[in-house]
Amino acid sequence: MDQTQELSLEQRVEKLIEVKKLDRVTLDSLSDEELMLLFQRDVRLAFDILVERYQNPLMNYIFRFTGNNEDAADILQDTFIRVYRKKHLYRTIARVSTWIYTIAGNLAKSELRRGHRKYLTPIDRKKNDDEEYSIPLIDNDPLPDRSADSSIVYDRIQEALLELPDVFREAVILRDVQELSYEEIAEIVGMPIGTVKSRISRGRLQLQELLKDIYE
Repeated sequence: MDQTQELSLEQRVEKLIEVKKLDRVTLDSLSDEELMLLFQRDVRLAFDILVERYQNPLMNYIFRFTGNNEDAADILQDTFIRVYRKKHLYRTIARVSTWIYTIAGNLAKSELRRGHRKYLTPIDRKKNDDEEYSIPLIDNDPLPDRSADSSIVYDRIQEALLELPDVFREAVILRDVQELSYEEIAEIVGMPIGTVKSRISRGRLQLQELLKDIYE
């Protein structure tokens, strides 16, 4: 975003605070970036809405990347806790989606490098002033796309994804499962768009070969 857009965003958020129009209906209509700025001003409901928006797609992304449901749930929790605790680090020059996916992706990669979970961050934590807070995860099916696929085909696709090199798997999941733009993916992985397109193409070709027994 350029400076004019950033100021305009800031002004809209300040206006909402000024007129005390911070009800659920109003906040539901706001962009992720506006919600994040409100959360930086300690509007807790804004954070809750962001969690609701990102919980299922993030869980799907992390599970597809790690292949382990329990690990994915732990990483999802840690992702939102980091967003909560590091909200002051977010800047409107980046999309909220890019920032959150980068956090989740880094945690998932660290998990794969370790090969096992070294720790489990509890969902309920305490701040320095002893005020408790919790991550408001929704009790929904964590893998919303599971019902759309037959169990056998779904499992076979997941197995094939896990056979891809990490860099190809990440790019393919972000593009073909999460349906992010090339620009967003480039920001998340920290690579030029040309590199991203190449990784997606090579990942798709490898998947095609791995799944030739299912798809023509």
